Amino acid sequence: MELNGVPLHPLVVHAVVVLGPLAALAGLVYAAVPRWRWLLRWPLVVLAVVVAVVSWVAVMSGEDLLKARPELAPIVEVHMERGELLRNVALGYALLSAFAAWALGGVSALASGRGARESRGPLGIVAAVLLAAAAVALLVMLYLAGDSGARAVWG
Repeated sequence: MELNGVPLHPLVVHAVVVLGPLAALAGLVYAAVPRWRWLLRWPLVVLAVVVAVVSWVAVMSGEDLLKARPELAPIVEVHMERGELLRNVALGYALLSAFAAWALGGVSALASGRGARESRGPLGIVAAVLLAAAAVALLVMLYLAGDSGARAVWG
């Protein structure tokens, strides 16, 4: 896969590198600041889904790049494994963000004027804790996959 003669993989990876931390930060703020949950609910879900899709495209374009340049296989082995794990973590993060948005429930704080409130009881707390843990996992995997890719390219 190429775009104007440039392999698609390095282009797509930059989207993951920018949007991934933004999605994780949105999840951490969502979990830590209950008053902002209504405001962050849909941006969080959209960001998480976009990161999952873009990380999937990054893995596919990386595999395509490796088919075109098989001599890179020994140097990118660790990066490939971490990239695939990042894709799976990003997918799980997207699912957890959708679960957290669903667990918020109730009438919008913007419509009621009373501020955000949890209407699904302890399920909202569980969702926030799981989301925070997944956000940290996403950040760790972003770092590990990015570091191994940089080491493969730059030594």
